[in-house]
Amino acid sequence: MTKKLKIAFQGEPGANSHIAIAEAYPDAEPLPCATFEDALSAISSGEADLGMIPIENSVAGRVADIHHLLPASGLFIVGEWFLPIRHQLMAPKGTKLSDIKTVESHVHALGQCRRIIRKLGIKPIVAADTAGSARDVSERKDKSVAAIASRLAAQIYGLDILAEDVEDEAHNTTRFVVLAREADWAKPNSGPLVTTFVFRVRNLPAALYKALGGFATNSVNMTKLESYMVDGNFFATQFYADVDGHPDDRGLAFALEELKFFSREFRIVGVYPAHPFRATFSEKQD
Repeated sequence: MTKKLKIAFQGEPGANSHIAIAEAYPDAEPLPCATFEDALSAISSGEADLGMIPIENSVAGRVADIHHLLPASGLFIVGEWFLPIRHQLMAPKGTKLSDIKTVESHVHALGQCRRIIRKLGIKPIVAADTAGSARDVSERKDKSVAAIASRLAAQIYGLDILAEDVEDEAHNTTRFVVLAREADWAKPNSGPLVTTFVFRVRNLPAALYKALGGFATNSVNMTKLESYMVDGNFFATQFYADVDGHPDDRGLAFALEELKFFSREFRIVGVYPAHPFRATFSEKQD
């Protein structure tokens, strides 16, 4: 009998990360973890084979914890998944909309559903996560308290959905990365690819400008560049970047060579297939 893949995620059963796992790896066993640190530790220790970790959202922006934790974890990105986020307003069975006085959910979910919260005149209360708030509301059985969570969470915790798809923005989408203990680079010329790397530039005038110049001169498309502090030091900045292509591609190879020359640290975190969703939001060239 083939052993089931075990995939760690942050949150409780019914979280959006759980849904991403069910879509991307239908036969896998999801492993809920209380925090991102716990999820990464489960992968590192071998308790989980992979991790499904949110890295950015089209409304809320980057998931800040991950940009700090991922480079230090020693883990590798082996894939990505884009999940349209659909929020449901749910409450104990038999509840009417007019019964609700407060609504609980993750701070991002509440922020993404301001319109219905204002319309109903209810008080938002920040909870640890979406699925956790659904579980709490189910256990308390208080009809004055609702939760905002996924359709899966409503099924798991036996709640009635009182209003469907209550997110303010239809484009609300989260990008997840699939993490593993070992690097598993996609083969060159195997379709659209993404290369992710982290680097720190040398302490030289205009070092970042010079380090990135090779991407322009070699026509490499950089789709993401994030900066963040290292160890709380205002002057030690690490950068996280996504580019199109494979490190063996001629243009990208030259660009990375130039980057390394002006960098004191450099590490490729993953080379993996670009998710088909990327093709739906490519900008028109000027």
